[in-house]
Amino acid sequence: MSPVWRRTKKKAGGERPGDGRKVTLIGKPGCHLCDEARSVVARVCAETGASWDEKDISEDEELHRAYWEQIPVVLVDGEQHTFWKVDPERLRRALMS
Repeated sequence: MSPVWRRTKKKAGGERPGDGRKVTLIGKPGCHLCDEARSVVARVCAETGASWDEKDISEDEELHRAYWEQIPVVLVDGEQHTFWKVDPERLRRALMS
Protein backbone atom coordinates (compact mmCIF):
# COMPACT_ATOMS: atom_id res chain seq x y z
CA MET A 1 0.00 0.00 0.00
CA SER A 2 1.11 3.52 -0.65
CA PRO A 3 2.13 5.78 2.25
CA VAL A 4 -0.92 7.95 1.52
CA TRP A 5 -3.22 4.95 1.97
CA ARG A 6 -1.73 4.03 5.33
CA ARG A 7 -2.10 7.59 6.64
CA THR A 8 -5.74 7.86 5.58
CA LYS A 9 -8.19 6.90 8.28
CA LYS A 10 -11.42 5.12 7.45
CA LYS A 11 -14.50 7.26 7.53
CA ALA A 12 -17.33 6.55 9.96
CA GLY A 13 -19.41 3.57 8.94
CA GLY A 14 -16.48 1.69 7.38
CA GLU A 15 -16.43 3.72 4.19
CA ARG A 16 -13.21 3.81 2.21
CA PRO A 17 -11.58 7.06 1.06
CA GLY A 18 -12.72 6.65 -2.56
CA ASP A 19 -16.37 5.91 -1.77
CA GLY A 20 -18.57 8.25 -3.76
CA ARG A 21 -15.87 8.90 -6.39
CA LYS A 22 -16.47 7.86 -10.01
CA VAL A 23 -13.87 6.78 -12.55
CA THR A 24 -14.71 6.49 -16.25
CA LEU A 25 -12.42 4.65 -18.65
CA ILE A 26 -12.85 5.68 -22.28
CA GLY A 27 -11.42 3.26 -24.81
CA LYS A 28 -12.24 0.90 -27.64
CA PRO A 29 -12.16 -2.84 -28.33
CA GLY A 30 -8.85 -4.31 -29.42
CA CYS A 31 -6.77 -1.61 -27.76
CA HIS A 32 -3.94 -3.15 -25.70
CA LEU A 33 -3.40 0.12 -23.80
CA CYS A 34 -7.10 0.10 -22.91
CA ASP A 35 -6.74 -3.45 -21.58
CA GLU A 36 -3.83 -2.35 -19.38
CA ALA A 37 -5.72 0.73 -18.20
CA ARG A 38 -8.80 -1.36 -17.37
CA SER A 39 -6.70 -3.60 -15.14
CA VAL A 40 -5.22 -0.63 -13.24
CA VAL A 41 -8.56 1.17 -12.90
CA ALA A 42 -10.33 -1.96 -11.65
CA ARG A 43 -7.62 -2.68 -9.09
CA VAL A 44 -7.34 0.88 -7.74
CA CYS A 45 -11.11 1.35 -7.59
CA ALA A 46 -11.48 -1.93 -5.68
CA GLU A 47 -8.83 -0.78 -3.20
CA THR A 48 -10.28 2.69 -2.67
CA GLY A 49 -14.01 2.01 -2.91
CA ALA A 50 -14.50 4.19 -5.99
CA SER A 51 -16.96 3.06 -8.65
CA TRP A 52 -16.00 2.86 -12.30
CA ASP A 53 -17.48 2.30 -15.71
CA GLU A 54 -16.21 2.06 -19.25
CA LYS A 55 -17.30 3.84 -22.42
CA ASP A 56 -16.50 2.71 -25.98
CA ILE A 57 -15.58 5.55 -28.36
CA SER A 58 -16.67 3.43 -31.33
CA GLU A 59 -20.25 3.60 -30.01
CA ASP A 60 -20.34 7.33 -29.17
CA GLU A 61 -19.62 9.98 -31.80
CA GLU A 62 -19.07 12.76 -29.26
CA LEU A 63 -16.54 10.71 -27.26
CA HIS A 64 -14.83 9.68 -30.49
CA ARG A 65 -14.41 13.31 -31.58
CA ALA A 66 -13.15 14.37 -28.16
CA TYR A 67 -10.77 11.52 -27.35
CA TRP A 68 -9.86 9.40 -30.39
CA GLU A 69 -6.19 10.45 -30.33
CA GLN A 70 -5.80 9.96 -26.57
CA ILE A 71 -7.37 6.61 -25.69
CA PRO A 72 -7.40 5.19 -23.21
CA VAL A 73 -8.62 8.22 -21.30
CA VAL A 74 -9.46 8.17 -17.60
CA LEU A 75 -11.90 10.64 -16.07
CA VAL A 76 -12.28 11.12 -12.32
CA ASP A 77 -15.65 12.57 -11.37
CA GLY A 78 -16.11 13.70 -14.98
CA GLU A 79 -12.79 15.54 -15.27
CA GLN A 80 -9.92 14.21 -17.40
CA HIS A 81 -7.31 12.65 -15.15
CA THR A 82 -4.93 11.02 -17.64
CA PHE A 83 -4.59 9.36 -21.03
CA TRP A 84 -2.55 6.59 -22.69
CA LYS A 85 -1.02 5.14 -19.52
CA VAL A 86 -2.60 5.02 -16.07
CA ASP A 87 -0.26 5.46 -13.12
CA PRO A 88 -1.87 3.51 -10.25
CA GLU A 89 -0.31 5.69 -7.53
CA ARG A 90 -1.44 8.92 -9.18
CA LEU A 91 -4.97 7.55 -9.65
CA ARG A 92 -5.06 6.35 -6.04
CA ARG A 93 -3.99 9.80 -4.79
CA ALA A 94 -6.65 11.50 -6.91
CA LEU A 95 -9.37 9.23 -5.55
CA MET A 96 -8.30 9.74 -1.97
CA SER A 97 -8.08 13.54 -2.09
